[in-house]
Amino acid sequence: MDKSDIINTTSGKIQGFKENELVIFKGIPYAEPPVNELRFSPPVAKKPWDDILDATKYGHCSYQGYTQLEDFTGKLLPESEDCLNLNIWTPEIDNKKRPVMFWIHGGAFLMGGGIDPMYDGSALAKRGDVVVVTINYRLGALGYLYIPGVTANVGHLDQILALKWVHDNIELFGGSSNNITIFGESAGGYSVVALAAMPAASGLFNRIIAQSAPAIGSKVTKKPSKNLMKMLGIEKGNLDALRKISPEKIIDAQNKLLAQDSGNLLAFRPLIDGETLPIHPLKAFQNGDCKDIEFMIGTNLDEAKLFTALNPEINNLNFDDGDKLLIGYLGQLGIDLKKAKTMVDTYIQAREGNFSTEIKEVLNALITDYIFRISTIRLLEAQSKHQTNTYNYLFTWPSPGLDGVLGACHALEIPFVFNTLNNPSFEDFVGKSPGLNAISHKVMDAWIAFARTGNPNHEGIPKWPSYDIDKRSTILIDHEFQVAEKFLDKERAAWDDIIL
Repeated sequence: MDKSDIINTTSGKIQGFKENELVIFKGIPYAEPPVNELRFSPPVAKKPWDDILDATKYGHCSYQGYTQLEDFTGKLLPESEDCLNLNIWTPEIDNKKRPVMFWIHGGAFLMGGGIDPMYDGSALAKRGDVVVVTINYRLGALGYLYIPGVTANVGHLDQILALKWVHDNIELFGGSSNNITIFGESAGGYSVVALAAMPAASGLFNRIIAQSAPAIGSKVTKKPSKNLMKMLGIEKGNLDALRKISPEKIIDAQNKLLAQDSGNLLAFRPLIDGETLPIHPLKAFQNGDCKDIEFMIGTNLDEAKLFTALNPEINNLNFDDGDKLLIGYLGQLGIDLKKAKTMVDTYIQAREGNFSTEIKEVLNALITDYIFRISTIRLLEAQSKHQTNTYNYLFTWPSPGLDGVLGACHALEIPFVFNTLNNPSFEDFVGKSPGLNAISHKVMDAWIAFARTGNPNHEGIPKWPSYDIDKRSTILIDHEFQVAEKFLDKERAAWDDIIL
C-alpha cells in the first residue's frame, strides 16, 4: 500500500493511502466514543492524539436496527458504539480548494453506514475533481431517544460535529471550507433538509442535494422512547440506568418495539424539540430562513415499490378489493370517504394512456406521493420563492430486478450518483444492460456541477430550468434526460388541501 503524506489536523496527525490516482483517508474519528456517560449525550469533539493515526481502514458504524431493507442488502456492516468517524476521498493534497461533497447515508435512521461500498467516493471524486466525505452517526434509539430537556436529536448533533470537523480541516485535504454541499438519500435526504433548520449547523455548508427525502410529521412524541424504557424495565427518564444496559439489548428491544407497530418505522427520528431543531424544516424554508442555500431535491418515480414489490396481498389484488384498499389507505391518513374516492378516481383518470391503471400500481403511486413526492414539492414551492437556484429531478429509469416489478424504486438512483453500478449490493437492482454508465455519468456530472456552482446544468443534458410554481420544471432521468413541466400535476393537485 502506497501511504499518503502525513496531515496535521486539528485532532492530530493522520496518514491515509493512495489508490487509483486518489488520496483516501478512512475511519477518522471526529468525536469521542459516545459510551458510558456520553451515551445519549451530544457528541464531544475528539481529543487530540499524539501518534500518527493510521487512516487506511474503515471504522465501525452505529449499531444497526432491523428494517425490511436488510432482507435485500443483508447485514454486513461492522457495528459499535464507537462509531463517530468519517472518510475522505480527494484527488490530491494541495491548495486547490475543490468543492466538497458531504454524504449522509440513509436507512430509516435505523441502519446503514458511510462505510457501505455503495457509497465509495472514488468515482465521484475522480470524475468531478471534488473532495467526497462520508460519515457515520448514531442511529435508532442510540441516536434519537427523546426525553424533553434531557436528550434529543443527538444523531443529528453527530452530523453537525462531523460537518464542523470537515469545515475546519478540509482545506488540508485539497477541499474548500467555503464550498460544501451536503447530500443524502432517504433518511439522509431528510437529514440534509433538517440540518438547514438547525441553528448549530448554520454556516457549515452552502448547498443541499436531497434524494428521496421522506415526509416526517411535525408531531413530537415521547411515546417510542417511553415504551422502549418500559420494555427494558427502566423507570421513565432514567438515563443512568439505560446507560448501563448493553447496546445489543437496547437494539433488541428497539426491534421488538418497532415490530409491534410496523407502520411506525420512523419512530426514532429527528424531532422538532424547540432547541436543537426549533421548527419544522418546511416552515424554515417557507420563512426564507434558508434563502441563501442553493437547493436540489428529487424523488424516484416508483419509490414505494421497494417496500411493496414482495407483498403478495398487494400483488394479488383484484379491482373490487383493491378499490376498497385504496380508499382504506387514504382513510388511515385521515381523508374522509368522499375525498378518498375522488382522489382514487383522479389518479386512475390521470394515469390512463400514460401509466398502468392496475390497482396495485395506483396504490404504489399514492404511497410514493404521500411519503415522498408531495413533501418534496412543498419544499420546492417554499424554497423557489426565495432562492433562484432551486432544482427538481425525477428518476424514472426502471430497474430490471425481480422481473421488472421494482420500477424506478426507492434507492435506485444511488449507484448512478456514485457510479457503484458493479457493487454486488446493486446486482439485482441495476443488472448489466448497456448504457448504464452513460446514465451514471450524466447524473454524476449534474451532481458535481451543482456542488461546484449551485447549478446542475452541463453539456451532456438538455437545459435544466430552475423550479417555480408556474411551470414546475422537472428533469426526468432515464437513458435520455428530458425536461417536463407540470409532470403528474393532477395527482399533485389532489393533495393540495390535505398536505399543506
